Amino acid sequence: MKRAFLFQLFVIFFVTVFCALGTWQLYRLQWKLELISEITFGLDSKPIEYSNSIKKNYQRVSAKGEFNFDKQIYLYSLNDSGKPGYDVITPFRTDKNQNVLINRGWIKKELKNSSTINIKAETDSEIIGLLREIYKPSIFKPDNDISNNIWFSLNLDDLKEATGEQFNEFVIFLEDNKAKTPLPKKISIDVPNNHLKYAITWYAISISIIFYYLYFRRKK
Repeated sequence: MKRAFLFQLFVIFFVTVFCALGTWQLYRLQWKLELISEITFGLDSKPIEYSNSIKKNYQRVSAKGEFNFDKQIYLYSLNDSGKPGYDVITPFRTDKNQNVLINRGWIKKELKNSSTINIKAETDSEIIGLLREIYKPSIFKPDNDISNNIWFSLNLDDLKEATGEQFNEFVIFLEDNKAKTPLPKKISIDVPNNHLKYAITWYAISISIIFYYLYFRRKK
């Protein structure tokens, strides 16, 4: 009798867990579809003049001003081939005296602090790019090494400490087909979206456990 009761608890527990995982994947699916919709809108949008009041994720914007290379930071990142390096994040002050961060693209580790990566940008007084929200980093990311200028996330408090400037929660991802170093990050709608498959898998496991339990009960 006791074994049957424990078996029931086992079934209830795991069915609940797997159903919860399936439901969570459905929420993730909805989030991913909304993200793809935002990216599609952004890639099709025409650039509008940048302002700190714009809060539209993936909106294409343009801005005139100048880069501040002295306060440039290096964000640890992998390129499309999985090779480790840095995203070059450069503060930019617009001609309307607004600060914004520009993700200029990816460089190899050995190019960190090299003046050669700034040569082209020194002559660029107008930029065009996609506005992208700074997402909260996962708990597994290391803390930023501000003293050595090695960053793992764009933490606004750390940014203020390092640069002395206040920034909002958006970064402009530079679009420049002629730039090679840094190599601008390509944003596309081709993002992994396997959440429906995962949801079906978790629900299928739950149903299998229930059928096995019913078969066991009937056999007994």
